[in-house]
This record gives sequence, C-alpha cells and structure tokens, in this order.
Amino acid sequence: MSDAEQAFVRFANVQKSYDGETLVVKNLNLAIARREFLTMLGPSGSGKTTCLMMLAGFETATQGEIVLDGRSITNVPPHRRDIGMVFQNYALFPHMTVAENLAFPLQVRRVGKAEAEERVKKALSMVRLDGFGQRRPAQLSGGQQQRVALARALVFEPKLVLMDEPLGALDKQLRESMQYEIKHLHERLGVTVVYVTHDQGEALTMSDRVAVFNDGVIQQLAPPDELYEHPENAFVAQFIGENNRLRGLVRSQDGRFCAVEVAGQTVHALSVAAGGQGSSTCLSLRPERAVLDPVDGDWANRFEARVEELIYHGDHIRTRLSLLGHEDFVVKVPNRPGLTPLSPGAAVTVAWRAEDCRALDAG
Repeated sequence: MSDAEQAFVRFANVQKSYDGETLVVKNLNLAIARREFLTMLGPSGSGKTTCLMMLAGFETATQGEIVLDGRSITNVPPHRRDIGMVFQNYALFPHMTVAENLAFPLQVRRVGKAEAEERVKKALSMVRLDGFGQRRPAQLSGGQQQRVALARALVFEPKLVLMDEPLGALDKQLRESMQYEIKHLHERLGVTVVYVTHDQGEALTMSDRVAVFNDGVIQQLAPPDELYEHPENAFVAQFIGENNRLRGLVRSQDGRFCAVEVAGQTVHALSVAAGGQGSSTCLSLRPERAVLDPVDGDWANRFEARVEELIYHGDHIRTRLSLLGHEDFVVKVPNRPGLTPLSPGAAVTVAWRAEDCRALDAG
C-alpha cells in the first residue's frame, strides 16, 4: 500500500502483552485497503487471533493505535465500531429463529421493523437460505448455520467484517465449498474482510493478500501467488504449501545466484537470504518444480536418487526419494497418459532449475 495514512484499517506500532512481560504481538504495523480481503495466517500462538480481537474491541492493545476509516478506535467499545463478526462456533441464539437471529443486530441499531424485515429477507437470499427464516439453528446443518452467521454479520451493512476460523468446524468438502461462497460474496458486496485461519489452503484460495504470522510478527505480507512462489524466509517457505528443505553451506555467490554445498555436492540456487560465503542456508524447492528423468533441457541441478515411496493422489503421484542425504525429498509427478511406472527402490535422475530453488535463512 503506497500510503498507509489512506488505509481503511491501520495498525500503528501495536503491541499486546497479557502478563506485562511476554509480547504476544510485537510492534505490528499493518495497512489494509478498503474492500480488501486480508487473511491473517499462522500457527497456534502466533498472534493472529489476538490481532483480530484487538480490531474487534474484545482485547485492548498494550501499546499503539488502531485506526478504522480514518478514526482511532483504540478506546471505542466493540458495539460502537460498526464491525460484523463471524465465529467458528457460529454463536447463534438457539432460542431464536433464523430470521430473529438476523434481525437482532438491526434491533440493537434501532432499525425500523419494515426495513429490518426487508434486510433480513435480502440477507437470507444473499446466502441462499430463502424460506429458512422460521427455522431454529438446531434444525440446520453446520453449513447452513455458518451461512446464517455470515448473513447476520452482513445484514446491518457494516464497514468491516471479521472472521475467526469460521470454517473450522465443517467437513473438508463443505469447508471448500464455503470458501468459494465467502470469496464470491466478498467480490459481490465489496465489503472489507479480515479473516483469521491456520489453514494455508483457505488463505491461498480466498485472499487478496495474506499476512503470515509467527511469534507475534508478520513474517511476510503478500498476495497468495507471491507467498507461494517467492517466500522470503524459511518459515514462510515451510508453512505455505509443501516444500523440500535442503540444508547446506554457501560456497560462492555469482550475482543473483549462489552455489551451496549439500551432502558433498553442489546445488545452484537463487540467493534470496543466504548470507555470505560459508554461511548456513536452507534451500527451498517446491515438489512440482523438480522433474524425474528429464529427457532434455538445460538443468542447473541434476542428481541421482532412489525411489522410497509412491502415493497415488489422483491427479499426481507423490514420489518420495532419497537424494543428497535426505530421505524425504518429494517430487509431484503429474498423472498423465504414457506415464512410466515406477517402483520403490528404482534409481532415477532428478533435475530442477536454479531459479526455482531459493536459498533462504538457515531456518
């Protein structure tokens, strides 16, 4: 973002400590654009949910300022922030009908009865639950309850919607379906969304940008494709998608590239955060970027390997190899007509380009 002052949501030097000693969030500076879908992604305890709770007003920042639409909300109570919230456990009122659940935030804001009924009807249609208004939450499936929770967060037309692991309780197929529904709703409504998850697949599927958290710090903030293709450090490379890690020592640097000694052999890689000659580094290579038994091509890296395991995944064969002293090197082989069958113990050649292999910090 070119001008943080114009950001729709802004965290400025925000810190959070629960005990006065340990910082859960460390000096967070983050600008979120209007109508953006930003995901806070990270492992448990990384600080992402605490950031969301501070934005919602359920937690207070120990230090720093949070700004929404040009106004500091650091000391504004939650009910006056005009923010919609969707939780993992839905948080629906069991004694109310679906329509009554949706009408509740409108009643709190003193919206007239006729207008409230119209908004509830519109919100139900928006999440494809027309005709469900008189049912109670217990009469709905998990996916339907989550749609109601989403509609309730949107029915009063908030400036901002926060979602805290909203799909965590759903089964895999329904979770993936809901990802697309939320993404399409966001695109259609143009509302700003801040989404928290530990599921990298959700983050890559739904987001305009992803902030990867670890130990209270944003490790990298970028669009999903940039995070996956161009991780800036070993943590991001390992956390986003499947990744082959090869540890070694930098032997030489040549412009953008470096030569790294791994198990007595030389691997050529893109020098991203490798350090100088003699430094320890962690090489990152995505499993789909390596090729088995290449027929031709100018490959900077070509090594002998042994097949350890083959796992069928439908569209590809996950092939685990022993290579360069590692027994967990993975190559994803596309499942296509004419594919030469392999078996455990087979000797193969593995090749990859230097620009697909990133020399990062030691990790």
